[in-house]
Amino acid sequence: MVISAILAALKITIGLKANSTAVVSDGLESASDVLSSGLVLFGLEMAAKPPDREHPYGHGRLETLTALVVGMLLIVTGVLISFRSMERAFEVQHAPAAFAIWPLLISIAVKSVLWPLKRRVGRKIMSEALTADSWNDAMDALSGFTALLGLGLTLLYPEGFVWADHVGGMAVGLIVIFLGGRVARDTMLQLMDTMPDEWHMQEIREAAMGVPGALGIEKCFARKTGLKYHVDLHLEVDPGMTVYESHDLATRVRERIREKLDWVADVLVHVEPHLLATISERMHGKS
Repeated sequence: MVISAILAALKITIGLKANSTAVVSDGLESASDVLSSGLVLFGLEMAAKPPDREHPYGHGRLETLTALVVGMLLIVTGVLISFRSMERAFEVQHAPAAFAIWPLLISIAVKSVLWPLKRRVGRKIMSEALTADSWNDAMDALSGFTALLGLGLTLLYPEGFVWADHVGGMAVGLIVIFLGGRVARDTMLQLMDTMPDEWHMQEIREAAMGVPGALGIEKCFARKTGLKYHVDLHLEVDPGMTVYESHDLATRVRERIREKLDWVADVLVHVEPHLLATISERMHGKS
């Protein structure tokens, strides 16, 4: 947040003095990063709170909601940047000064280091908000390069490409809109309880079937509630088991999944009679 604030102040101040629409637009985008990163920090703080009576599944959904707000904020910021850049394209402007290049170069270098760091940590802790913020930084590097391209054309060919700086600012806005749409889409899928990919589901099944006595899995669902997943599992067991034995097996399956998969918060195991075992038992009874 501190780095984004410094970059925003640097780009807006120098962009205004150098009369560069692209640099000011990129500075405004960096200013929105301060707010979006603050929202991510708030979401992560709240998601870390333990479950309570009113929130038995924890407070993780607030982290996902934070990522959605970040996406919507980016869309609004991108629209405003594009609109203002288009307005300035029809105004009579002097060519920007060459020193406007420096804040863009600094921003590209810094954001190229920040975004893979955030992305790696976000994926490690399975945070939608932090991963969204990493994409935000990645787009910062791309938007900085886009602004640099527009500014460079204007500086090299001021008579023929005086409009390129404004087009560069508009392109920055469009990039931000695209990123915001992607972030909003991904977080809405999480809020709709979209299942994780098949590889993660297979990990759950393998962990469950690794417990002696587990004969099959009829159904397996998972939904993300913040940083981790909650799993609903229908476990097939020997129909001849007592209630106590089947409950004990279900408990061991739940504990094994949580032990093996650190991205699973909890597992609700529902016991079902294994179909083949039931048929075999009936045939035995008739014979």
